[in-house]
Amino acid sequence: MAISMETQLQTIFEDVVKTEVIEEAFSGMFMETAESERMKLISCLGAFKQYWSTLPQDSHEQCVKWIVRFIHGQHSPKRISFLYDCLAMAVETSLLPPRMVCQALVNSESLEWERTQLWALTFRLFRKIIGGVDYKGVRDLLKSVLDKIQTIPNVVSSAVVQQLLPAREVVEYILDRNACLLPAYLAVTEIRKLYPEGALSHWLLGSLISDFVDSFRPTARINSICGRCNLLPVVNNSGAICNSWKLDPTTLRFPLKGMLPYDKDLFEPQTGLLRYVLEQPYSRDMVCNMLGLNKQHKQRCAVLEDQLVDLVVYAMERSETEEQFDDGGTSQLLWQHLSSQLIFFVLFQFASFPHMVLSLHQKLAGRDLIKGRDHLMWVLLQFISGSIQKNALADFLPVMKLFDLLYPEKECIPVPDINKPQSTHSFAMTCIWIHLNRKAQSETNKLQIPIPHSLRLHHEFLQQSLRNKSLPMTDYKIALLCNAYSTNSECFTLPMGVLVETIYGNGSVRIPLPGTNCLAQGAITPLPMNLLDSLTVHAKMSLIHSIATRVIKLAAAKSAMALAPALVETYSRLLVYMEIESLGIKGFISQLLPNVFKSHAWGILHTLLEMFSYRMHHIQPHYRVQLLSHLHSLAAVPQTNQNQLHLCVESTALRLITALGSSEVQPQFTRFLSDPKTVLSAESEELNRALILTLARATHVTDFFTGSDSIQGTWCKDILQTIMNFTPHNWASHTLSCFPAPLQAFFKQNNVPQESRFNLKKNVEEEYRKWKSMTNENDIITHFSLQGSPPLFLCLLWKMLLETDHINQIGFRSVVLERIGARALVAHVRTFADFLVYEFSTSAGGQQLNKCIEILNDMVWKYNIVTLDRLILCLAMRSHEGNEAQVCYFIIQLLLLKPNDFRNRVSDFVKENAPEHWLQSDWHTKHMSYHKKYPEKLYFEGLAEQVSPPMPLQPHYLPIYFGNVCLRFLPVFDIVIHRFLELLPVSKSLETLLDHLGGLYKFHDRPVTYLYNTLHYYERHLRDRTNLKRKLVHAIMSSLKDNRTPGWCLSDTYLKFGMNPREDSAWIPDDTYYCKLIGRLVDTMAGKSPGPFPNCDWRFNEFPNPAAHALHVTCVELMALAVPGKEVGNALLNVVLKSQPLVPRENITAWMNAIGLVITALPEPYWIVLHDRIVSVISSPVLTSESESVGYPFQLLDFTACHQSYSEMYCSYVLALAHAVWHHSSIGQLSLIPKFMSEVLKPIVKTEFQLLYVYHLVGPFLQRFQQERTRCMLEVEHTHTHTHTHTHTHLVGPFLQRFQQERTRCMLEIGVAFYEMLAAVDQHCTHLSYMDPMCDFLYHIKYMFTGDSVKDQVEKIICSLRPAMKLRLRFITHITKMEPNANTANANANANSAQQQQQQQQQQHQQPSAVSSPAPQANPGPSSVPLSVAQ
Repeated sequence: MAISMETQLQTIFEDVVKTEVIEEAFSGMFMETAESERMKLISCLGAFKQYWSTLPQDSHEQCVKWIVRFIHGQHSPKRISFLYDCLAMAVETSLLPPRMVCQALVNSESLEWERTQLWALTFRLFRKIIGGVDYKGVRDLLKSVLDKIQTIPNVVSSAVVQQLLPAREVVEYILDRNACLLPAYLAVTEIRKLYPEGALSHWLLGSLISDFVDSFRPTARINSICGRCNLLPVVNNSGAICNSWKLDPTTLRFPLKGMLPYDKDLFEPQTGLLRYVLEQPYSRDMVCNMLGLNKQHKQRCAVLEDQLVDLVVYAMERSETEEQFDDGGTSQLLWQHLSSQLIFFVLFQFASFPHMVLSLHQKLAGRDLIKGRDHLMWVLLQFISGSIQKNALADFLPVMKLFDLLYPEKECIPVPDINKPQSTHSFAMTCIWIHLNRKAQSETNKLQIPIPHSLRLHHEFLQQSLRNKSLPMTDYKIALLCNAYSTNSECFTLPMGVLVETIYGNGSVRIPLPGTNCLAQGAITPLPMNLLDSLTVHAKMSLIHSIATRVIKLAAAKSAMALAPALVETYSRLLVYMEIESLGIKGFISQLLPNVFKSHAWGILHTLLEMFSYRMHHIQPHYRVQLLSHLHSLAAVPQTNQNQLHLCVESTALRLITALGSSEVQPQFTRFLSDPKTVLSAESEELNRALILTLARATHVTDFFTGSDSIQGTWCKDILQTIMNFTPHNWASHTLSCFPAPLQAFFKQNNVPQESRFNLKKNVEEEYRKWKSMTNENDIITHFSLQGSPPLFLCLLWKMLLETDHINQIGFRSVVLERIGARALVAHVRTFADFLVYEFSTSAGGQQLNKCIEILNDMVWKYNIVTLDRLILCLAMRSHEGNEAQVCYFIIQLLLLKPNDFRNRVSDFVKENAPEHWLQSDWHTKHMSYHKKYPEKLYFEGLAEQVSPPMPLQPHYLPIYFGNVCLRFLPVFDIVIHRFLELLPVSKSLETLLDHLGGLYKFHDRPVTYLYNTLHYYERHLRDRTNLKRKLVHAIMSSLKDNRTPGWCLSDTYLKFGMNPREDSAWIPDDTYYCKLIGRLVDTMAGKSPGPFPNCDWRFNEFPNPAAHALHVTCVELMALAVPGKEVGNALLNVVLKSQPLVPRENITAWMNAIGLVITALPEPYWIVLHDRIVSVISSPVLTSESESVGYPFQLLDFTACHQSYSEMYCSYVLALAHAVWHHSSIGQLSLIPKFMSEVLKPIVKTEFQLLYVYHLVGPFLQRFQQERTRCMLEVEHTHTHTHTHTHTHLVGPFLQRFQQERTRCMLEIGVAFYEMLAAVDQHCTHLSYMDPMCDFLYHIKYMFTGDSVKDQVEKIICSLRPAMKLRLRFITHITKMEPNANTANANANANSAQQQQQQQQQQHQQPSAVSSPAPQANPGPSSVPLSVAQ
């Protein structure tokens, strides 16, 4: 029968510890000799060893646990001591693994602090054998020891303290950096888990733990951005979408990497940051991104709720100081914005309405803030009216508690003047009561909520107004009734019916629209914005729903009558309200457009596209790209092959493509990686070229390709490849030279052979001969309209006009054009554009040239064969080289300026119209007046009119509500300007164009953005063309001077000195200019009132908020200066790096923040100068000196503490400024850091101070390198998970691999550079004072970012370091503590060196070579004392 393990072990150990009767009788009088003790130990170990060898591996742990239990079951200290000696010898002879023994000891339930002798003996043994445990085991044991120490109560007898101290000694030994049992980084991680920030360690450990944790404060500071808590983003700016602004949704803290003792302010809730973002208009997406909120997952966010409440309280405080509300001031804008924010966050259940109201009551109690009460109730009414029908009454009753607080009046509140829009706010509380009362009556218990006495007059007024069936549109009575009774269908029908009838028209009155055979309903005056603003969200939703339903109904009925202009304009205005997005723009894109298309209601479709082109503002990019995809699908439908609709579809698509923001392109197009065809045109070369130009601009501005030379594996490769498959084309060398290098390489590799101009001329001549030889009209029509025929028909018409001055047989010419169709005609225009360049290149000049341009002008304006905007677009998009390119641009200039036709149209349109359509009530009248003066002819009417007698051509025009040739030409003009900028010889021509047509930019919906993109993208081309830069800025900005408040954009200093050309020398701004310019942005972001810029309605502004506006106009002004980018960049840095009287000390980080925002939004020459400053600092005596006189480096580089104590130095200022700049940098800009480190910094870093400065500089941004590259992967993976197809996997796989490689490459380069610099410092310096912080930082990188990926590259470097450093870093490469011969030699050499250097280095006890990591070696010897190292 098998004997159990317990029985056998008991036999072995009881034989050793048993005593004779006489020994027990005379206890304490018998003593074992040393020899006797040794023999017993050997005997015991021999028996145990024999048994241990028979045990299976999986029983070892159970065996050791039994031994420990057996020992702890003894009561004699002598026996325990003897048995512990047995265990120690078993470990030392490698019989038992030390980790297993230590774990069994510390985890024993019998190990209690009350058994003080056992406690002391156990931890002495622990201390003796732990040196043989691998570092991960030591980490686990440290945790167990600390947990065991926690069991000691706070109050114990002083008599036992001495016996408890061995446990402290164990912890002290583990934490001893010279013993180096484990990376100190792992130890601090376990300690911080047990004792988080603010928690005190156990009294037994005293200052041991706090001192050890404090030793990591330098490492924490190395990984911290200077002044991070004071850095703020610009909402909707490209930098705002990165991970820099993420906050924990529960605590509002920054997500910090590692368990390091960061500065206290980094652990604080970042309420200021969230509050700032919440205050900005159009910030809701950023708030969701910051807090990780997902609209699909309903999750209440208490911290967000608190900040919304605080923002309301702030608005109440602001209202106390503002005299007027309806002046468009900051208070009105703030309440307007608050209303939108509250509805969104409560609607998606991120905030709880009743909780917010109760919190508001609590925070407003006793404050006596009365002036803003009506505005507050207006905000609450927005949500109540729209949601009370679907929610319980109890959710809304807390509002009555708020009413009692804010409306203490005993007498009735008088009825306000209802001719003012503010009256709707005054009635808000009464409207709330009406909604609550109706809800109460509909409940099962039929509650009655009596009308408060103070509101009685308001209530009576509403009831009396409701009885009046005739409601005028001259006051706000209709709005009041809509607001009060929107949940009562019986009462709501009357006021809403009046609004609807006003804009629908009564059906009896019809009015003509531009073109022929186009009539519309007669209502032409839209509902004014003041009235729409005065309606609650619920009322607006009812109105927009009514409009959308009517449009769908009319589309389905194939109504011949066009929509009333008032309805179209009002619908456009309603779409600006973000709070009704689901019925607004979302419904427009996903319901209305598809329904109209399904019904083949082409007139209404044309109307909707016009609305999108000329009336939409701040539409989210995913809706715009979705519409672009719809348009490309639409272009392939046979019914859209009609002149006017095709023109509208292409014009709208062009606007959508060119209007894409630089930071929007990548996120939107990566959504279509699985099927890029959906966002590309299968036929239109011009649209695809426009998209490539947008890609080039976007990747340049966002520095996407920085440091890369190929598009392989990037998101845009398949898009470009698909474009080349659809519409193969080339780019002129002067255009290609502006592309980012990877795009240039792609188009050079994918070069497309071009037809020679000579062949084109020959083909035209041949076709012309055929034409002249044909006599049968039908044969001619058949020949030239045959599908697949060469697209030369326009060339033939041109040739006929050139030879005969008129077109023969005009009738069938128009038939041919109609048969060719609008879609195919574009190819004819394209060929015609190339033919024109050839013809003009070979013309004799003079009279011949004038005749050519007259003929061309006649084809556009007299015969209406092709529209000007399409012809100019085709010409601008052709890829001519050298002289031919100049001829092409010359034709464009002549066509636009030489005849008066287009110039007159532009002049009259600019003179008679204003761009603020949302403020106008007579747009339609002016629109019709303009079209009567300059009628658009889109169906070749000019050809028909030349017949004698004229042909009766009456095409059926689709309704035109907003467009004309001038507005259609604007996006084409944008492209023309860019093409002219690329070719130096045509600069003067561009200036002439700007002089005559620049006024059109008055109607550009993004003039500043266009200027910003142009100056940024063409920075290299415009560096030495200062006059052209100034001309471009002047032309665009001066076009807006009559429609903008003074000071809205360029600074007064620039307008005075920079805008005026100086013959002698260019104006060079001084430091004061730059300080004022940055100060303007600082004040804007601080919410200063009155602000540096005039207030405006941000819903219709180019930019979504004041800070975004301020940033862009500042960048435009800086790029427009006649000063090299490098000098401007240095001047911006000097705003804080030099002593400036205009920069307040107490607000220095806000100024650094502003500089970071501005300089990173400028082209590379502006921000790359920061690298030069960094180099100069690292090379400065402060950091190159090896003397101790410089001071403690971590104190020196702590900018915040130094600044507060007036002891900062230049190097800390540069560090803080670099952090501010890099914090706002795109990942593309940051990707230059690895190269900067390895090529520039590494050769000059020789001292500890220099190395620590580099660590401080780069350390905080490792997290961005990891997260931003990961985010790219996640975006692609997100797309990948939504399309489970083999093809998609094939497409997406390379992108994932590329993103992974890019991230790894950056981290590898930085990580290896850190070690290489360390090696250089190690060789250069005789003494290293800050080894531990440097090693801690390298371990932080390993455990938080790189893992073992750098192990192979750095192993040789670590092996070459001095022994003390090598000992500390050995866990990175898993090398042993020492190799006996080599390390002994090193130790001796270092000892000799230390004596020669006045014994600066300390000699320590020598540790045997046997203890290694991760597993112990055999024959470790009798001791586990640390290795002797020379520091």
